Amino acid sequence: MAGCAISAWLFRIAANIITDRWKRNARERDASDVDLEVEASAPKDLEEIEHRAMLFRQVELLPADQRLVIAMRFAEEKSIREIAQELGRSEGAVKQLQFRGLQTLRVNIGRTDG
Repeated sequence: MAGCAISAWLFRIAANIITDRWKRNARERDASDVDLEVEASAPKDLEEIEHRAMLFRQVELLPADQRLVIAMRFAEEKSIREIAQELGRSEGAVKQLQFRGLQTLRVNIGRTDG
């Protein structure tokens, strides 16, 4: 079930990135430059989507408790206190799970980037 929520989150992020890019380009471009700017912006959008997809894959590899805390904290935008109450854990335990999850993500993403 958490996989579905994270998948929806990832697709929403990708859709928002593309929508934002199109809106920004629409405000900035002249009618004569439409085709050139759309073609130039496409690779940047794709790179951002690929980066977020890679991040999603890395989150899926985290231990279940860390993955749940990361999803609740960043996808659902819940506070540490809300997460602790919902999971029946202390705020310190939730902070530790978040820290370890983010630390693992940094290490794993560093491996895939370099």
